[in-house]
Amino acid sequence: MADVFDTAQIGSLTVPNRFVRSATYEGIAAPDGATTHGLNAMMRHLATGGVGLIITGHAFVHPQGRAGGRQLGIHDDAMIPGLKEMTDGVHEAGGTICLQLAHAGLHALTSVTGQPALGPSSHDEKGTERGTAMTEADIAEVVRCFGEGAARAKAAGFDAVQIHAAHGYLLSQFLSPFFNRRQDAWGGSREGRERIVMDVYAAVREAVGPDYPVLIKINAHDYMMAAKECYEDDDMLHVCGRLQEAGITAVELSGGTIYDSGKYGPSRMGMIREAREGYFRAPAQRFKEQLSLPLILVGGIRSLERAEHFVDTGLCDFISMCRPFICEPDLVNRWKSGNREKSACFSDNMCRRPLMEGEGVYCVLKKKRNRNARENAEEVS
Repeated sequence: MADVFDTAQIGSLTVPNRFVRSATYEGIAAPDGATTHGLNAMMRHLATGGVGLIITGHAFVHPQGRAGGRQLGIHDDAMIPGLKEMTDGVHEAGGTICLQLAHAGLHALTSVTGQPALGPSSHDEKGTERGTAMTEADIAEVVRCFGEGAARAKAAGFDAVQIHAAHGYLLSQFLSPFFNRRQDAWGGSREGRERIVMDVYAAVREAVGPDYPVLIKINAHDYMMAAKECYEDDDMLHVCGRLQEAGITAVELSGGTIYDSGKYGPSRMGMIREAREGYFRAPAQRFKEQLSLPLILVGGIRSLERAEHFVDTGLCDFISMCRPFICEPDLVNRWKSGNREKSACFSDNMCRRPLMEGEGVYCVLKKKRNRNARENAEEVS
């Protein structure tokens, strides 16, 4: 049986254990997208806390694709020196780190970008206007920017890159028949909807070389229950099969869209019973039955027991978590020390509130508890 605390391989990369910090929007980069001391310290803390592979928050490859304020960028060579400090800190702490390449597409924050939001089509399946449909030139520019961003990440010392094709952002929008209403070479058929993903992968692979790890984060299912046409498990398996043939290194399986999946979005709320941990268990099982790629599974994993079970039974190869590491950056070390209590994360999504207010992401409940503890200590003294 595989031990979640043993080293493991993702292509040419040796990872200290099978725990992955899933990409998390931190909201503490500089206004121009450059990293900051605080963000670098956060990454180092995750490494000292025992996370085997850290995936950064989504880094925009083009200014028009920014999803929010104080988002990390990889759009310019000026980003490289600061990011080199980030990777050096993680490596000194014994961890490995991957940069996530992203473009928000129709969900770009136009108040920040000052430009129209671009996507596969201007209107969705229901006829609702979403933004501006991309031209062939727009698509070519975005594909090029993903490749250039990957080259910058490698130059900055990242151990891998991950293409963000999940959660309803640009590449996910192209994969979805709900958002992609095109009838040209970039839409229509399943293969047409997949084309930009395949082209982005090709550009990234060309930029980083044959042996450098290139991962992709992709939805198992969009869970858009009101849609007549929805990206589903079969679509995931088809595009992942093509990516496997093309040479992708590993897949992180997620699900849901940020704005259009209701309670079935990527960060579902509410306490999770142990038996229900792992939102995407069923599609992960299908993935492992049909494909041979290393699989990183994210979504609702909160206990060491379930993490071990998923890896032991071959449901996945790596365990990825997001909110538990906001609450407890040292969670992996705690588990490894013998304290097997489940994550302290309540999945209340209160960590989003300071993010939306420009303070950066943090666990509101933990901060409140720490403040109360300090006040009580002062009263006693």
